[in-house]
Amino acid sequence: MRGVANSELGVDLVMGLARAAGEPVGGGVVVVGRDTRRSGPMLVAALAAGFHSVGVDTFDAGVIPVGGVSALVTELGADLGVMVSASHNPAPDNGIKFLDADGFKLDDEREADIEARLSLGAPWRCPTGAAVGAGRALPDATDRYLASIGSHASGSLEGVRLALDCANGAAYRAAPRLFASLGADVATFFADPDGMNINDGCGATSPERLAPEMGAGGQIGFCFDGDADRLIALDEDGRVVNGDVIMAIIALHLKSRGELAGNRVVTTVMSNLGFRRSMREAGIELLETQVGDRYVVAAMREHGAVLGGEQSGHVIQLDRGTTGDGLLTALRLLEVVVRERRPLADLRREAMTEFPQVLVNLPVRSQDLDRAKGLEEAITAAEAELGDDGRVLVRASGTEPLVRVMVEAARAETADSIAHRLAGVVREELGRV
Repeated sequence: MRGVANSELGVDLVMGLARAAGEPVGGGVVVVGRDTRRSGPMLVAALAAGFHSVGVDTFDAGVIPVGGVSALVTELGADLGVMVSASHNPAPDNGIKFLDADGFKLDDEREADIEARLSLGAPWRCPTGAAVGAGRALPDATDRYLASIGSHASGSLEGVRLALDCANGAAYRAAPRLFASLGADVATFFADPDGMNINDGCGATSPERLAPEMGAGGQIGFCFDGDADRLIALDEDGRVVNGDVIMAIIALHLKSRGELAGNRVVTTVMSNLGFRRSMREAGIELLETQVGDRYVVAAMREHGAVLGGEQSGHVIQLDRGTTGDGLLTALRLLEVVVRERRPLADLRREAMTEFPQVLVNLPVRSQDLDRAKGLEEAITAAEAELGDDGRVLVRASGTEPLVRVMVEAARAETADSIAHRLAGVVREELGRV
């Protein structure tokens, strides 16, 4: 659930959401964390009130990456985890992200049950006396989280130079501490949150901001988003290393060591054609899901994969965690760099060749692609024109009243031309807004 805090996402709604989620686990415990938004403490208070009113205790982890909430849920034996964050959205927005007792995002059935309870509303179960839930602060929450991540470190990062863009978000304390504790030379940027500057021209959605800060070269850059579930890296040359490239580097390394379970990787329909070709050439099976890291995780669990993710920087490593965790991803990427004894720039170049990709987002009156017969014909013609050297994907957004047109081709000019040609057809068929 995500929206403008204190407007679309109000205190009463959040309190009701906590009651709806908490009533089935009355007498249980919930771990709550947040990012640095000004509205965070307000919504955490509403969650606590809702949970306590139905007999659920809360552990307040404070400002912490979502990976920390996931780790704490399992460590403390909690029934649920909740992250208060709107991830990469701007500061006025906020959101509620639920995790189950194993640290995974809730499945569709569990979400539907919470929605049904929320829509029914009162009367809620109202315990009294000692049965009322109580709150407890976790002042060592970040320490516990970093100990959990550090347990996966395979050695020292002595001699590694890092530039960290913390997006003025949940990673602003945890990320510098983690990598400094492992011996890296760390320079930190965008780590001075004021409640309103989270993701403000920085972080995983604006990695180009970090490049000028990285000096004369030799540093690796890591850009996190608001809740630090994403990672976008910059190599020593200042080139962007997105989620596809990160997954390719890790997958090839794991395969070379016989550690890629099932010899497969899970990704979404948005992954670059270059990534698909790289995996095919390496003999790695690629499983594809709809957009959304929760669908990636579900497919990973079903097929026994340990690596999956999205081009946007969500990378999931089920052998080390249960949700997207930018710090955990960064640590694994550095593990490859250190073990291979090669610069990230070299690993990036050899892992895959990215095809130019053009994405056009179109506000439309209708998202009913099934009735857009002219669009079907235009897509078929575009695919014939591209042949094996490109790809077309037209899909309705699941979160906004948009249709997204994505085209990949060997040449950027070709991708741009075809994408805007298809965009014109979408406007004709589905209506401009």
